[in-house]
Amino acid sequence: MATISIKTSSAASVTADAHIFLLEQNFSPSLLKDISEQYSLNVESILKNAEFTGKEGTLFSMPVEHNGKVKQLIFGGIGLQQKNNIVVENLRRALGKTVKVVQQKKLVSATITLPPADWFAITSLELAKQVSTIINMALYMFDDYFSDQNRKVKQDIEFIVCVDAASENEVQKGIEQGVIIGESINQVRHWIDLPPSALTPPELAKKAEEIAKKHNLKIEVFSEQEIQQMGMGGLAGVSAGSEQDCKFVVMEYKTAKNDAPTLAFVGKGITFDSGGLSLKPPTYMETMKEDMSGAAAVIGTMNILAQLKPDVNVVAFAPLSENLPSGTATKPGDILTFYNGKTAEVKNTDAEGRLILADALSYAVKHYKPDAMIDVATLTGACMYALGPFFTGMMSQDDALVAKLQAASDRSGDRVWRLPLDNDYKKAIQSTTADICNIGNEKYRAGAITAGFFLKEFVGDTPWVHLDIAGTAYSVPDISYYSHGATGAGVRLLVDFAMNYSKN
Repeated sequence: MATISIKTSSAASVTADAHIFLLEQNFSPSLLKDISEQYSLNVESILKNAEFTGKEGTLFSMPVEHNGKVKQLIFGGIGLQQKNNIVVENLRRALGKTVKVVQQKKLVSATITLPPADWFAITSLELAKQVSTIINMALYMFDDYFSDQNRKVKQDIEFIVCVDAASENEVQKGIEQGVIIGESINQVRHWIDLPPSALTPPELAKKAEEIAKKHNLKIEVFSEQEIQQMGMGGLAGVSAGSEQDCKFVVMEYKTAKNDAPTLAFVGKGITFDSGGLSLKPPTYMETMKEDMSGAAAVIGTMNILAQLKPDVNVVAFAPLSENLPSGTATKPGDILTFYNGKTAEVKNTDAEGRLILADALSYAVKHYKPDAMIDVATLTGACMYALGPFFTGMMSQDDALVAKLQAASDRSGDRVWRLPLDNDYKKAIQSTTADICNIGNEKYRAGAITAGFFLKEFVGDTPWVHLDIAGTAYSVPDISYYSHGATGAGVRLLVDFAMNYSKN
């Protein structure tokens, strides 16, 4: 966990093990004057010889000696302005790289000299929030099970953000908000990275209860018996093959503002997915502890919103289950009845996420009548192949709600890409023996979209967006503020969406 503070002074006057500078391409040498004088170096000449120009994605690090101690000067390039501003993602990735250098060198402290917020066309508060979020995310590493201490990385590092006095208050607020977001994202990542035997449905439900108790949120955790009695045939059916009881978690945040809109966030929570009787190949099963990433994301989002306190009511729904084969498991050919009374033929038990989400979506619509509803799920390999690891698939027929989520994506850096939820695909989920089928007819292909149409059967007229995070939830390459394993996909997006939501 990082410690982040601010100083209204230049980096050169702050005692630290490293000094980080995030520089635009073809930067002015005057930005480095204080450091050059402090260390009696011609930093401009050194960077020129190293051919470091501040180009996007570049990094240069050098040791310097001062008063008998070795310090590190670390420079990250954030690139050129485009359309009168620099892309904020350039800042995030440059910062992630520089933070990793501090971590890898096992340093204790570092200063960060912030570029002006207007370079990015954002406020000083927003810039500081992005910086403190990314510092925390970049430091995260799942190393709980290393017995060799040399393999563990340093995560308790002090960062001093150097700012001008005029923006001190705004930067301080932004830092505090970003710490809340970054630390909670890392908590979500830790849950996802835990072995599946360590984080079962009851254990994840306990995590939600701990958050609710800490922040005084209303919570209800339904037992497997209650789930069966309520007629949640999808959640009960997927869980039938496991010895672990399924759970259904409902968490509520209420704003003090009168007549506030209500948002529903629904997250898929398969704590391990073997594929059931439609068993996955072994290599496809290796990372299936991450199939609860959607549920982790919505629970983690509630942890953040309870502290940031947006002017909306938010309810999170997390159906939690294991999908395992056994003598009691749901079989291909079985027909399940969901909470809203609809039925589905199960042709493939590995298409289980949509089955548990169907009950959760139905419950949310009936009991809360939300103004907007978003589900988050590691739902389909098809989406992973369609978009790869960098964009979450976004599906909806509500253009206004899509626009709000797209804006939240642009601000937060949690990127989405819209896929066509066009009615031409709807026939793909027809069944000859039930209302619908849990896999699409192969002649329609488009597995991510046909899965979206399955979920649409359970939302009624509620404005709704489906987010498929199958590609973005785990082991995303080439993004400096991630590490191997969970990314926390969806959390930054949902938080930004809730904090900026309005009915208009």
